[in-house]
Amino acid sequence: MANPLRPPPRILAIAGSDSSGGAGIQADIKTVTMLGGYAMTAITAVTAQNTVGVQAVEALSADMVAKQIDACTQDIGVDAVKIGMLGSADIANIVADKLETLAVPIIFDPVMIATSGSVLADDETILAFERLMALAALTTPNLAELDALGGDDGMARRHIAYLAKGGDADAATLTDRLCQPGMADIRWSADKIDTRHTHGTGCTLSSAIATFLGQGLALEQAVERGRDFVRIALHNVPELGAKAGPLGHHAVRLDLVGEPRLNQITLAAGNYEEAVLFYRAIGLNHIVDSPSNGYARFESAGGATLSISTGHSEVGGASIYFECLDVDAFTGTLRENGIACPAPKDQSWGWRESWISDPDGNRICFYQAGENRRYPPWRI
Repeated sequence: MANPLRPPPRILAIAGSDSSGGAGIQADIKTVTMLGGYAMTAITAVTAQNTVGVQAVEALSADMVAKQIDACTQDIGVDAVKIGMLGSADIANIVADKLETLAVPIIFDPVMIATSGSVLADDETILAFERLMALAALTTPNLAELDALGGDDGMARRHIAYLAKGGDADAATLTDRLCQPGMADIRWSADKIDTRHTHGTGCTLSSAIATFLGQGLALEQAVERGRDFVRIALHNVPELGAKAGPLGHHAVRLDLVGEPRLNQITLAAGNYEEAVLFYRAIGLNHIVDSPSNGYARFESAGGATLSISTGHSEVGGASIYFECLDVDAFTGTLRENGIACPAPKDQSWGWRESWISDPDGNRICFYQAGENRRYPPWRI
């Protein structure tokens, strides 16, 4: 179980600055902070850019980048590192020099081309990526970057772990592949979220994975939850800018931090229409409407949800829902502690649930839903 007094994981982001705030260091800081980490930075380059494109880039000196890394690691310390845009071969090499002495997980996002299409790494810098890929616990190329690095065959020859990101594919269903030496690929597939606001997805994903690794998660779990973070942020973009706009980092809120989280209460309702009108009137956002099933769900400020039901055993009392990051592991711990908690079961609405009652008979659900709690397929 999460310890609220545990210090936050210290995450060092080594990347370029994005003046418009959607990608780079700015996306890294937002992501790490929203996931409960402590963000530190070593800025490699300053860019003038927005959703339309990159207007100018000025790389810092390799010595200045090294001094930033030393300032963070020698005082505050570091639990994980994320590497993004590097700016020059000299910077890439000095970053490798500094990270060779750190026994922490490193996520390398080999940034070559911005979402807008602007080139962010020359051939000499790309050649210098070899040392960083060898040091990294995971390299996260998109389809174009994977091709530039020699494709699957080239990555396999390097004997490294990599996440082949499929977000740029022209398809209705997108697949990411986690490839690790000597192991079968792990795949995640999901429907493409229809939005042009994808600026900073790669930076966000790599920072999220680094944060979860810094919290002590295994690589597969870190990738899975990092994907959830990106998808939830894509569901609620702020719709800023003329072209490739930024993600809604601010909207993730309670979804992926700590467990168990009191994230939903379901109340008994006698009259469905009256109850829906009442909760709309007090200012809640109506996100699920199923009159035929007597069920509606609302979202409150901060991301917690409230449901009303006319026919799911709630009559005469409320049902309390605690969201878990890994409901199987959490309920297993409860059983070890002497609480009779049945094994979770998958439900048709996309949740995995385990139900118990407290000593007074109140119904309690421990569940895992990911993006399906606030963004179910039937969201209105």
